[in-house]
Amino acid sequence: MTVVQSPKPGPADSPSGGASGVGTSQPKLQSSARRGRARLVASTLVLSLSACLLGFVAWMTIGSRLYYDRVQHNDYASFRSELAQATAPTGPTDPANAKKLLPPGTPVAVLSIPEIGLNAVVLQGTTSDVLEGGLGHLRDTAMPGQAGVSEILGRRAAYGGPFARLSSLSPGAVFSVTSGQGVTRYRVLDVRRAGDVVPQLTRGKGRLVLGTADGPPFAPTGVVWVDADTITAPYTPPAMVISASEISPSELPLGTESGVWLPLVLWAEGLLLAALAIAWLRSHWGRWQTWTVAVPVLGYLGLGVADQVARLLPNLM
Repeated sequence: MTVVQSPKPGPADSPSGGASGVGTSQPKLQSSARRGRARLVASTLVLSLSACLLGFVAWMTIGSRLYYDRVQHNDYASFRSELAQATAPTGPTDPANAKKLLPPGTPVAVLSIPEIGLNAVVLQGTTSDVLEGGLGHLRDTAMPGQAGVSEILGRRAAYGGPFARLSSLSPGAVFSVTSGQGVTRYRVLDVRRAGDVVPQLTRGKGRLVLGTADGPPFAPTGVVWVDADTITAPYTPPAMVISASEISPSELPLGTESGVWLPLVLWAEGLLLAALAIAWLRSHWGRWQTWTVAVPVLGYLGLGVADQVARLLPNLM
């Protein structure tokens, strides 16, 4: 008689093998996939925010110059037209309405300093916002070209850095200002810093005081001033209607605009939400599809944040 032995049960036939092993590996695979997706979201979020930070640096060093050039181009054309029509402002009020102050950013003069290669439109006001587009006239001083003391402030490095070489002006250098009243020529007296003696102003003359940040670019340590007196007859100033008490701290040298905190927070929230949304899309979408959408969105929101942050920095930087 032949005895047929039944095969011994193997691991695949045992209750703890086969199907049970597959069931155990599935949760592990799902957990691993979730961890990988979380890492992808986190890395995409960090990459997006890092790109925005680098974009801010690029904006302050390169892009802001483009903005400055555009504003100067437009304002020069506007001011030239006003000069031709004899409607350029000659005082702190609107030529068409003596009871209305000039809006911040209104072109009031053109400053030309050949020694440092400068030819720039001077705007009314000295807040950080105004100085992004050009030089600024301190509102409680006489207008450029008039008798008395007039102050013009400008940036040292960002937004074109029109006064980057101001401290290199030598005593005796001659330059001019073109205003709604005509052309006035000045001669530089000296360059001074905090603690230096301010030269006395001769009665009947006009003085132009130019100021910018002192120290390394983007790291101001103080203010440097250049005093220049008229060598042609100054023009008669109108009645001063703005007092020093009406000048806000944001208009003073190295002042900042504290009022931008609310819009800065809103722009930053929008940027963070966009970065989170892009990070989520990256984990569910293709790489190129995600970044095609992400780049313009992050660029727009990043520029909004950069503009608000720039106004929190010293206005002469």
